[in-house]
This record gives sequence, C-alpha cells and structure tokens, in this order.
Amino acid sequence: MDEAAIAELLAKQAIAEQLHTYCRAMDRMDNDLGRSVFHADAPADYGTMYRGTGHGFIDYVYQAHAGMLLHQHQLGNVLIRIDGNRAFSESYVTVNFRLRNADGSLVAMQSFGRYLDEWEKRHGRWAISRRHYLHAMDEARPVAESQYPSTGMRDRTDPSYAVL
Repeated sequence: MDEAAIAELLAKQAIAEQLHTYCRAMDRMDNDLGRSVFHADAPADYGTMYRGTGHGFIDYVYQAHAGMLLHQHQLGNVLIRIDGNRAFSESYVTVNFRLRNADGSLVAMQSFGRYLDEWEKRHGRWAISRRHYLHAMDEARPVAESQYPSTGMRDRTDPSYAVL
C-alpha cells in the first residue's frame, strides 16, 4: 500500500472517530467533548431547529436533552471523501429519546436524519468546519416502563469514562 492510501485511511479513521465522539458527547451531555468535534468557527445549520455555530448547537441541545430521561444517538451509512486537508462526509443518524409526559406516561421518540459535514485538518486535528443537518422524520409512541433500569449515566460519571 502506498503512503497516500495509508494517509487517506488514517484520515477516514480519524473522522469516523470524531463522528462517534459527537454521538458519545450528545448522550453523555459532555459539552466540552461535543465542542471538540467542531472547529470554533464552524457554522451549523440544523434547519428550523437551530442555525449558528457548532459550539452554539452543543449548548442549545444540552438544554433540550436536559428535559429528557434518556437519549441515544447512532450513526449508519457513513461515507467519507478525503481531499488533502479537507474532507466531506454524509452520515445517517437515528436518535432515540425517552420522555415523561406531564401526566406521568412515557413516550418513546425516534428522529431520523443525515449529517452533511465538511471537515478540515488544522494543526494536525480533524474537526467539522461546516455542518448541515437534513431532517427526515420523527416518530412518537407511548411505551411502558422498562423491565430493567438504565445503568448508564448522562454525564462524566458514566462507567465508559473509566475505560475510554
């Protein structure tokens, strides 16, 4: 394998890890970790939900997630194209939410969309330089209490921080 191919594979792996870091940051409500995925000057366009900077979106979504019981972000169909110190990716995202209504009933929500990201490698680090979120659909339905309690935490006390 030639050096250019190895460099491209390393770039793709670094970007894929950043995408997964973003999901981890959302689910652990770790704002510093979430901000680390974006360059400070990166615009973020989430349509009617939010328009501003990537760092601003992290602060915005923290408020939205704080009122939920649980949430879990998962990525699929990730495509990454490298062009020197720039890259482009498309990632399908599914987010599962658990909410409690005012009457005490539980609601499960799912949200589906895609992240279209532009990336730049600055000072040896890949981060998002522009994000455009394309929303596809939402679903909501009543659910029963879980058979087993959740054992994860939505902060830095989560056991994953001891191993990662």
